[in-house]
Amino acid sequence: MPRPRPRPSWSDALTPPIPVRDVARLDPDDVRDVLAVLRAASAGDGVRPVSEETELRLQHGGPPGGRDLVVRRPSGKLAGYARLDDGQAELVVAPEFRRQGVGSALLTRLEELSGSGPLSVWAHGDLPGSGELAASRGYDRARVLLQMRRDLAGVDADPRPPLPDGVRVQAFRPSIDEAAWLRVNARAFAAHPEQGSWTAEDLRLREEEPWFDPAGFLLAWRADGVRPGSRGEPQPASLVGFHWTKVHPPGDVGPGAVGEVYVLGVDPDAQGLRLGRALTDLGLAHLRERGLAEVLLYVEEDNVAAVRLYEGRGFGRHSVDVSWRRLPS
Repeated sequence: MPRPRPRPSWSDALTPPIPVRDVARLDPDDVRDVLAVLRAASAGDGVRPVSEETELRLQHGGPPGGRDLVVRRPSGKLAGYARLDDGQAELVVAPEFRRQGVGSALLTRLEELSGSGPLSVWAHGDLPGSGELAASRGYDRARVLLQMRRDLAGVDADPRPPLPDGVRVQAFRPSIDEAAWLRVNARAFAAHPEQGSWTAEDLRLREEEPWFDPAGFLLAWRADGVRPGSRGEPQPASLVGFHWTKVHPPGDVGPGAVGEVYVLGVDPDAQGLRLGRALTDLGLAHLRERGLAEVLLYVEEDNVAAVRLYEGRGFGRHSVDVSWRRLPS
């Protein structure tokens, strides 16, 4: 018989109060133990229990006001972890300590720290126990993030998509292209609550991650011609779009290495040039060239245009992440 899977990540029955410790920054021993719990939960549930952003802030610290929360059992073993930043939270319970009140204790402390303000808690994978706990505490489904996947076997390894006149695509140049990328990323994702607020520090941390590969960070530049009223001097090229790909190592999001459409954006002034399709195809070709068999991406469920674009490129729905929100009473 197959072994039963552990209960989902923040599913617990109510039990007597469990002490929760919250700090501005965890010490290295705590960080090591939390990372071990994240790996165990990912292996047991088949989904990463927290976002990349939370993992980075766990290891490197985050903006002022953020809190890391941990629960240790009397044995000293780490039973659960949560992260709170500006009303946004994520939490995970170690598989061996589920249904023992750990998730409820973490959520209670998150609510205390949030005070009278709203609180949103992400449930990655939309696993049943997470929804049970959230609904029982008066939370509503506020956002749904789709994970979509496709295989790379049928991807054109040399797509050569048509590009608008004057547009060229080249790899990201570290220490040169950061400012231009941050500007276009902010414009492309102005309405996005997380992606559009990236800072130079957010970008720097990712450039220092082991997975970062500038060859898979594709930038579309447009030569804007002659400046009006000038003596004919050409304007410098401007960034109009990008496709940043990522490769997850084996065991991270699947048994083998998996590619990701990490961030795909087009400057609002360049909408209508079909750059999104061209950059998608070029990025997928790069991932296939790396020898990968599968690629994933994340997209807001209500972003109908983007979902349609990705479905037209062979992506199908794989799983969902849900943000549960509690409004002040």
